[in-house]
Amino acid sequence: MKPIAALQDIVTPWSDGLEPSNAELDAIEAEMPMVLADVELLDALIALLDRPASEFDARRIRRAHNRVLAARRNLANRVPQEVA
Repeated sequence: MKPIAALQDIVTPWSDGLEPSNAELDAIEAEMPMVLADVELLDALIALLDRPASEFDARRIRRAHNRVLAARRNLANRVPQEVA
């Protein structure tokens, strides 16, 4: 049996370490509050899939949605840092 592998760098570029660069890690860290806020909102919405929403649930969703909007605003308003 022959293994199937990409032989051209155009198809699958292969780096030495296959690790993210510092710039990529910084970008992930900067976006993490937004990702966590999105997860919290999804958790609140998933909890309501099998039952009707109560006043507490509506408040939880509203607060989670406000956190998502605040995280997106903060990410959009942050000053990009110079790459050294």
